[in-house]
Amino acid sequence: MLADVVELLVCPLCGADLTLKEASLRCPAGHTFDLAKQGYANLLPGNAKPGTADTAEMVAARADFLGTGTFASLADALAERVGVALGGGGAVLDAGAGTGYYLGRVLDRSPGSVGLALDISKFAARRAARAHPRIGAAVADLWRPLPVRGDAVGAILNVFAPRNAAEFHRVLRPGGLLHVVTPSSRHLGTLVSELGLLSVDEEKTDRVDATLGGRFRLESRESLETEATLGHEEIATLVGMGPSAHHVPADELARRIAKLPDRTAVPLSFVLSAFRA
Repeated sequence: MLADVVELLVCPLCGADLTLKEASLRCPAGHTFDLAKQGYANLLPGNAKPGTADTAEMVAARADFLGTGTFASLADALAERVGVALGGGGAVLDAGAGTGYYLGRVLDRSPGSVGLALDISKFAARRAARAHPRIGAAVADLWRPLPVRGDAVGAILNVFAPRNAAEFHRVLRPGGLLHVVTPSSRHLGTLVSELGLLSVDEEKTDRVDATLGGRFRLESRESLETEATLGHEEIATLVGMGPSAHHVPADELARRIAKLPDRTAVPLSFVLSAFRA
């Protein structure tokens, strides 16, 4: 793991700084966290449960789908906004990083920055650790105190992931921005009803604002609307990488997808919001 990333980390058990010694992270109290051979650290406390963490199959589906470039316009838009806000340097925390796809695109646009990818799924952390040479990855629960020093990062990415306003506020340095990406109610269009997917209600953005209110104020917001024409296999991969993978049994999903036209125009609709502490 990069030394610049280790400097951002603290022990999840006692909050002391961590140092890299051989193939493990250690704090002065003797708490030790081994680095996996894939390069990530597991910083979950022993009593933490992975809950609904993305499975190996979901993470593989996400990597496959993102590799097609279907969400490239979103990644580029996010990378541009974060790069401008960073001004050429500073650490970036991706809270709920998944495969590290978006963080990698941000770092491509910000050559003076390093990235810390946190995700509760060890399968995601494995991928994120290899997504970019300037990424360090760790398994962590976003609902617990983050294993990150206070005022340590210049920007936070939060793409389709849970939001811990108190902890985001603590680790974000003064003047830094929290960049949140959420789907709008138009995202995926009629696929939602035809396949029985989890829907996004029209008050999603208001709930995000309410969750962050009191610690963050809205700096900017814009919508990104695009469309992709997808075949059955691509649609199955798209559904398989998201929360609906937990919701619709695989055999039933395959049956519903088989009823769709061979190629389907699918609307992709995102809301990009930037918040300042």
